[in-house]
Amino acid sequence: MNTTAEAPANVLAALGQGLPMLLLQFAVVLVLLIVGMLVYMAITPFHERELMQRGNAAAATVLGGALVALAIPLAALLATSGAVLDIVVWGIVAVILQLVTVLVVSLLLRGMRTMIEAGQVAAAIPLVAAQLSIALLNAAAMVPA
Repeated sequence: MNTTAEAPANVLAALGQGLPMLLLQFAVVLVLLIVGMLVYMAITPFHERELMQRGNAAAATVLGGALVALAIPLAALLATSGAVLDIVVWGIVAVILQLVTVLVVSLLLRGMRTMIEAGQVAAAIPLVAAQLSIALLNAAAMVPA
């Protein structure tokens, strides 16, 4: 029995079986990330893209933080879940939690919209910190025990 000759065949067989599922799961997570960002930008109280085109660093900070905050729980799902349906369902939950986080922080920090629109990065930092905190807690909660 020549295991050296069988090794490449085993690797190719495993790749042939695992790669299609990996690509499917990655595509699903990528779609969730894109849709999540589009929904986020549609319902947040400020228009980050417009503000960024005018050089507003606070808006860029908030949008970048939202992207990372959405990606963290999605990455945890990708790492721990084998079922595409689980990824979709919990991915939607992750997006909703991020939207709720923005709502709560907006209510707690009155005038945040005005400050971010004025380019005050100091107003963006608590929002991004809250988003990242919720994302990390959400990701940890999604990891099976």
